[in-house]
Amino acid sequence: MGALSNIPSHAVLPLGAYDEHSLTRAARQADQTLLTVDLCGARDREAVFAQIAKAFSLPAHFGHNLDALYDSVTDMKPSLDAEQPGFFVVLKNLPDTESFGREDRDALLDVFREAADYFFDRGTAFRVFYSVGQQAEASRTGSH
Repeated sequence: MGALSNIPSHAVLPLGAYDEHSLTRAARQADQTLLTVDLCGARDREAVFAQIAKAFSLPAHFGHNLDALYDSVTDMKPSLDAEQPGFFVVLKNLPDTESFGREDRDALLDVFREAADYFFDRGTAFRVFYSVGQQAEASRTGSH
C-alpha cells in the first residue's frame, strides 16, 4: 500500500505533513473511496456544508449541520470489491475566517474523528487529511 503503510487506517491528520499526490495514488491503488473537497471559497458554516455535501454526493435530505454530516458520512458504504475497502478523505483549505474559525474547524474535524471510530469498529479504513486556508490572514493584515 506504499504511502499509506505507515499511516493508521483510522486517522484525521494535517495534510501538510504528507505528499498529497502520493497519498491519493496509494488510496486509488487500494481501491479506497476517494472524497476530496477544496473549501478555498468557503467563508462560513453554510458554505462549508454546501461544498462538502456537493463534493461527497450527500443525499438531498442532508441537514447541513454536524449531526447530519456524521449520519451521512457513516451511512456511506465502501466498495466491497476493493483490495482494502475504506475511505480516503481530503479536506483542503478549511476556512480560517471570522465566520468559521478554530472552534468551527475543531468541531468539523471532531465529526470526522468520530466517523473514524465508527469505521474502526467495522474494520473499514477511514483516513482524513486536512489543510487550513489562508483567507483570514489577508483580512487580518489588510483593511476591513
